[in-house]
Amino acid sequence: MAKDVLILAFESSCDETSVAVVKNGQEVLSNIIATQIKSHQRFGGVVPEVASRHHVQQIIHCTDLALKQAQVNYEDLSAVAVTYGPGLVGSLLIGLMAAKAVSWAHKLPLIGVNHLAGHIYAANLVTPIKYPALALVVSGGHTELVQVSAPGAFTILGDTRDDAVGEAFDKVGRMLGVNYPAGKTIDQWAHEGQDTFDFPRAMLEEDNLDFSFSGIKSAVINTLHHAEQIGETLNKKDVATSFQNDVVEILVTKTKRALANYPSQQLIVAGGVAANSGLRERIPKEISPQIEVVFPPLRLCGDNAAMIGAFAYVKYQQQQFNSLALNANPSLDFEYLDN
Repeated sequence: MAKDVLILAFESSCDETSVAVVKNGQEVLSNIIATQIKSHQRFGGVVPEVASRHHVQQIIHCTDLALKQAQVNYEDLSAVAVTYGPGLVGSLLIGLMAAKAVSWAHKLPLIGVNHLAGHIYAANLVTPIKYPALALVVSGGHTELVQVSAPGAFTILGDTRDDAVGEAFDKVGRMLGVNYPAGKTIDQWAHEGQDTFDFPRAMLEEDNLDFSFSGIKSAVINTLHHAEQIGETLNKKDVATSFQNDVVEILVTKTKRALANYPSQQLIVAGGVAANSGLRERIPKEISPQIEVVFPPLRLCGDNAAMIGAFAYVKYQQQQFNSLALNANPSLDFEYLDN
């Protein structure tokens, strides 16, 4: 019987310090996450310097907890994996230095992981990915439709031309008086209000798979500003309902178009916004049972190291290891279809 592959994974691309131990790319033995949300709330968003300092304070403790919870020692590990991009460069470097130290001290192969590939392979912690698959990656920094043609083979079919969907949620939330991050509260309000506003849904009629959320974000902000200027009180929950329904409509329409043009065995919805209940309700209704739809559980939608370990297993099998010269790449992305 082949020996189990145990990967110690680090994730520190933004404001979550996470360390996990993943077995054979599918079984999570531990997944420790230290969040920084409260530290950034007073600023209305992530402050890079604050995030980096938190990672320095937390990463050793998280590593010790991950190993303890998984009931393994460094000698049991097969490799060490780490997010090297995209993300905040200072935050990425903390995880990289920790992973390199473990790799060097314990003579373990080092595996650099694309953060977005990690989000997609969180699905593999639920059920094996079937190829070719289509991934809708929706987060605070990215909104992409990605074709996964084979293990580790990614091609961007469509991308946002301005704001990412999670970014739009946070900016609208700020205008509605919602603390950062705003997605969870807007999602809750969207189930309590009425869809009474007609906000623009950009690029729905264009024959491409790209997204644009700047227009709808600006329309919501202008609506709120105008009401304030004339002394009108708007129902914030109605605004949230209309905004979320329109955003979900954009995401679903483009995803259905991508599936029509690029037949797939699976649709994977990944990233922080994959936790949105409106999206989780709408996509299965419109897309399955024609195609299998996979949403990671809520605990694996946000940034976490288990997803990094899941994709690292693919690179381990392909013997794609990195040297200790591996550096952070804050702008890392997949290749585009037309490249």
